[in-house]
Amino acid sequence: MDWLSQHHDSLTALTSIGTLLIWLVYAQLLYKGYRRQRRPRLIINRGKRKDINALCIISNMSAEPVFIEYIVAELETSLGSIVMDVTDFERGYDDRGEGDEQGEPDKIPERVRDNTRQGPLQPGDFLHIGTFQNIVRRMARQAKIEMQGFRPAGDLAFERLTVQLIGIYGPEDLPIGAERSFTLHANGEQCDLAPQTWDTRHKNSRRQRHRLRAKLEQLNRSPFTVSPTLQESN
Repeated sequence: MDWLSQHHDSLTALTSIGTLLIWLVYAQLLYKGYRRQRRPRLIINRGKRKDINALCIISNMSAEPVFIEYIVAELETSLGSIVMDVTDFERGYDDRGEGDEQGEPDKIPERVRDNTRQGPLQPGDFLHIGTFQNIVRRMARQAKIEMQGFRPAGDLAFERLTVQLIGIYGPEDLPIGAERSFTLHANGEQCDLAPQTWDTRHKNSRRQRHRLRAKLEQLNRSPFTVSPTLQESN
C-alpha cells in the first residue's frame, strides 16, 4: 500500500494511457466496420456455364441499393475495339442473337423491367444481362462484323470483353463504378471465357468517382449506342 501511495500519480497516468489506447482500438474497429458496411460492392461474374454461353451476372453485395445507370461493354479485337451501351434490351432477336430486324417490331412491354436493365438493384439481389455470346453477337451486328458461329469471319479475332457498370449508391451524390474483363479464346468448336482477375475491379475513390460523373454527364448528353474503332484489315 505504501508503494501504491508513493506511485499513485504514475499509476494513474499509465491507467489513463491504457484506457485511451483501448478506446482508440475500439474506435478503429467500429470505424472499419462502418466503412465496410458503407462501401459499395458490385460483383460481375459468369454463371451457369464457363464458356461464352455463360450468363453475365451482376450482383449487389452492398449494404444499400445501387441504382444501375449504364452498362457498357467493350469488345477488344485484333483490329481495334468496339464500345457499346448494353443497358437496354435488344428487340427483334432471340436468346441466341438470331432474328429479323425487318420483321414487325415488338410491342412495348408494360413493365419497365422488361425493356431496360436500368433501375435499383437491392442488397443481396442480382440480375443477368444475357449470355456473353449474346453480348458479343449484338456488338458484332452493330459494328457490321460478319460472324461464322461464335467467331468473326476473316482474319479478325475477338480477344477480350470488358463489362463496365456505372451506378448511384444509396444517398451518395457521386456515381460509383465496377468493371471486369474476360478473355475470349477459340477452342475448336467452342469459345473459352475466363475472367482476367479473381474479383471485380471497383472505382470508388473520390478521383475515380469524379471521372465517372464526367463520363455519366457525357453519356447523358450524347446519343451514344455503339462506337467501333476498327482498322481495315490488309
